[in-house]
Formats: sequence, C-alpha cells, structure tokens
Amino acid sequence: PDATPKERENILCKEHGAVFFMGIGGEKADGELRHDGRAPDYDDWTTKRSDGGTGLNGDILVWNPILQQSFELSSMGIRVNPEVLETQLELTGCNDRKEYMWHQMLLKGILPQTIGGGIGQSRLCQFMLRCAHIGEVQHGFYHPEEVIVLKKHNIRLLGLGELCEDPLAANLHPGITIKDT
Repeated sequence: PDATPKERENILCKEHGAVFFMGIGGEKADGELRHDGRAPDYDDWTTKRSDGGTGLNGDILVWNPILQQSFELSSMGIRVNPEVLETQLELTGCNDRKEYMWHQMLLKGILPQTIGGGIGQSRLCQFMLRCAHIGEVQHGFYHPEEVIVLKKHNIRLLGLGELCEDPLAANLHPGITIKDT
C-alpha cells in the first residue's frame, strides 16, 4: 500500500510476468488523477463499471528483464464519447482542447463511438528481441545528446547510418552498399 502506482506495476509484473490493469488513468484512492498521465481525450477512464471500478480501458504489461521494470505492450479501451470527453477535459484542466477540430466534431456527435487498442508491434519487437530502446527496432528522430548517451551504452538506433558499421546487419542485406554520410 505504500508503493506508488508505478512501483505497484513493477512489483506485480515482476511477480507474475504479465498482467492486465483495468481503469488506468482515473482518480486513485488518494484522490489524485491519472496514474500515468493519461490523455483526457483518448480512452474513457472515468465511467463507473459494474464491478465498482472506474474506467473502460486497460493495459497489458509484462516484466522487462532488460529494463528491469514493467513494460506496456498494449493499451486498449472504449474511446471517449462527448459526455466523457467533457468530464475528462474538465478534470485535467484541458478545456482549451474543445477548440480543436477533432474535439469539436466529437462533441457535436459527428464522430462515432469507438473501441481501440492492439499490440504495439514495435514495443513487442523491442520486448521479444530484448532491446533496451524502441529506436533499436523502429526508425525515429532522437535528440543528438540522447544519441550520444545511447551509443555509450552500445545501443544502436536505426536510421543513423550505422548499418555500414555493423557486419551482422550488413550481412542481412547482401549486395546493398551503404554510404557513410
């Protein structure tokens, strides 16, 4: 009971290997909101459930032995409807978002109620291949200072022209010549 929500995630994932948490993002027992900074305009984390809990969303988390912490593979749930969007924007002090086109369309009932989620392919690859950083399995842009720190820890990011330095990667693509830039 003395652990933070993130610490409890870590404890449970380490003990069980994989867990499913329901109602991520709503008000916690101590009255604080949003255990992990959930957006107010995505999943419904305020609707009361029949089991007494709150929120119509959930996450699949696993224990990541490389990072030594819980690791989210999937976030899913029923998306906000107009009433829930109003409530969650108010709770988080984000009422200014009502001016955005998507928010206006949802609030006017133009957009349908939806359910979403799925397994994050890059995160699954990162977990299965035991990579420490998402950039090892998907191309992205990273701040140059972050790249320097990651290189010091032998973390090789895709898209940085490092393929030519890696004999294994070069062997995976025979006949392709990669120029240094």
